[in-house]
Amino acid sequence: MRSEAVILAASKTRSADFIALAKPRLNVLVVASTLVGYSMAAFEGINLLRLLATLVGTGLVAGGASAFNQVIERDLDALMRRTRMRPMADRRLQPFEGLLFAFALSITGLLILAAFTNVLAAEVALATLISYVLVYTPLKTRSSFSTVIGAIPGALPPVIGWAAARGELRIEAWVLFGIVFLWQLPHFLAIAWIYRDDYARAGFPMLAVIEPDGRSTGRQSLIYAAALLPLSLAPTLMNLAGNVYFAGALALGLAYIWLAWRFSRSIAVIDARRLFFASITYLPLVWILMIADKR
Repeated sequence: MRSEAVILAASKTRSADFIALAKPRLNVLVVASTLVGYSMAAFEGINLLRLLATLVGTGLVAGGASAFNQVIERDLDALMRRTRMRPMADRRLQPFEGLLFAFALSITGLLILAAFTNVLAAEVALATLISYVLVYTPLKTRSSFSTVIGAIPGALPPVIGWAAARGELRIEAWVLFGIVFLWQLPHFLAIAWIYRDDYARAGFPMLAVIEPDGRSTGRQSLIYAAALLPLSLAPTLMNLAGNVYFAGALALGLAYIWLAWRFSRSIAVIDARRLFFASITYLPLVWILMIADKR
C-alpha cells in the first residue's frame, strides 16, 4: 500500500509539472481576449459550440507555446530566482517530454480550430505559435527589442476569436489587436524593471538591463500607455461599442497613463509594481466594458 501511495504521489507531481508547462493561469487572459474577439465579431448571435472550440483550441495552442518556451529557455530559467523551480529548469521533466507535450497541445489546438471554426482562425493561431516560439523566444537573448516583437503574438488572440466568428478579418479585429499590443508594453517593461537583476543574471538584454538608470524603461512605458488611450476609444468611434464603454475606457486609460508617468518620474520598484498591478486590472475591465456595451 505504501509503495502504491508513493507511485500515486509521483504521478500527481508529474501531472502537475506538465500542467505547469502550459501556464494555465497566465493563459486565462489569452482565452479571455479570444472570447472578446469572438463576441465582438458575432453580429448575428453566438454559436456556443464554435465559441467553445475557439476557446479550447486557442488555449491549447497558447499552452503549447508556453511549453516550447520553457523547453528552449530551461538553462536560462535555472539562473533566475523567479523561474528556477519551473519543471524544465529544475530538471523534473526531460526536454523530450516537454517537446512532445508542446507538440501535442499545439497540434491538437490547431486541429480543433480548423475542424470546428475555420481555417483562417487556425492560420492566425499558427502564426501566433510560430512568431512566439521561433521569433520572439530566440530574440530574447539577442535584443531588447524582443519585448516589442513578443507583443505581436501576445496581441493575436482577439484576432483568432474574430476570425473564428466571422471567417474574415476586418479593421475592427486589428483595433482589438492594437489595444492588446500597446497594453502589453508597459506591463512587460514594469516586470522587466522589477526583475532586472534576475534578467541580468540570465543574460537577457532587457531594456532595464542594458540601460540600468531606468529612464528609457520609464519613458517608453509612458509613451506606450499614452498611445493606448486613443486606440482604446476607437471601438466607440467605429460603432463597435457604446458611450458607457467610451467613458470607462477613457477613465481607465488616464489612470494607466498616470501610473506610467509616476513610474517614469521615480523609476522606483514600488511604482513599477503599481503599474504592473494596474495593467492586470486594466485589460479585463476594458474587455468587460466592451462586451457589456457592445452595439
